[in-house]
Amino acid sequence: MTRAHNFCAGPCTLPESVLAELGAEMLEFGDSGMSVVEMSHRSDEYEAIHHETLALLRSLFAVPDDVDVLLLQGGATLQFAMVPLNLLAGGGNGSYVVSGAWGRKAFADAARVGRAHVAWDGASEGYRTMPGADEIAVEADASYLHVTSNETIEGVRHPEFGPLADLGHRLVADMSSDYLSREIDWEPFDVIYGGAQKNLGPAGLAVVFARKSVVEAGPDDLPSYLSYRTHASSDSLANTPPVFSIWAMGKVLRWMEASGGVAAMEWRAAERSGLVYDAIDGSGGYYRNPVDPEYRSHMNVVFRLPDEASEQRFLAEATERRFLNLKGHRSVGGIRASIYNALPTSSVEALVSFMTDFAKRAG
Repeated sequence: MTRAHNFCAGPCTLPESVLAELGAEMLEFGDSGMSVVEMSHRSDEYEAIHHETLALLRSLFAVPDDVDVLLLQGGATLQFAMVPLNLLAGGGNGSYVVSGAWGRKAFADAARVGRAHVAWDGASEGYRTMPGADEIAVEADASYLHVTSNETIEGVRHPEFGPLADLGHRLVADMSSDYLSREIDWEPFDVIYGGAQKNLGPAGLAVVFARKSVVEAGPDDLPSYLSYRTHASSDSLANTPPVFSIWAMGKVLRWMEASGGVAAMEWRAAERSGLVYDAIDGSGGYYRNPVDPEYRSHMNVVFRLPDEASEQRFLAEATERRFLNLKGHRSVGGIRASIYNALPTSSVEALVSFMTDFAKRAG
């Protein structure tokens, strides 16, 4: 088998070594006589996998002791509702930076279950930038300021969180598409959440980091699954967890640890996205990235060609050469190369070579 160059925005490319391990262990895990996906989630074998995965998340992301690590179903989308349900019980409101499609969805769900306020909206600028701290209007009684650290569709990101923390409000972040791709200062964050399928493993799992103080202050009248307290008190084993996704993520986390950890992922992300941005900026205008350079994503590089016909030829030729999943999201069009942690650098280098050759042949 020849592996394709997979630039999918999610599910993500996984390390080949992890896929090989999963395949080798799929029929039988250890000497258990069964697969992980068949065994009880109360078994000693699965509980060892589960708690090792929790420990790896805590170690790799340098999670403080006063933060719970939760492994939940429903992806980041369920967290759009769980965050306000758990954090707004005291009557405050959530302030939201709407920086793209996912920030907009997070705000919409928050407004359905509690008081929510748009602190900044980039719609008028086509979601091509992120706000400076002085542009964000947080309401005085806001319980938190919600941000989307990286917008997968529009290809924009918050390059740093310090200025947001200086606004004096607790932060909540959806980090789905740049999870564990950069180191962070934990002090201003109450909740960080995201789907695993962008950087950490297969779909079917959300990873939530929540301050113990937030968990403990949650309302008592929530349906049990929607309460962070339920999951924190049971080590995320209150119900049958998505065992395959957790098992696979644990292997990806071990791969990350062996590859240098989050610091190495951050360096690789800047280097590899930089190769594509250099190809765009050096194309004499043939390729165009619409994002303010200060806020360009390191995970999702979006660009346009001179016209849609050229983009269709580009995608057709790319597919012939096994560069897959480069079509931009249907809501914005164009081209999108998603460069997550496990994508080999050789795939990025091959894409840049193809882009250069395509532009040259186009004249």
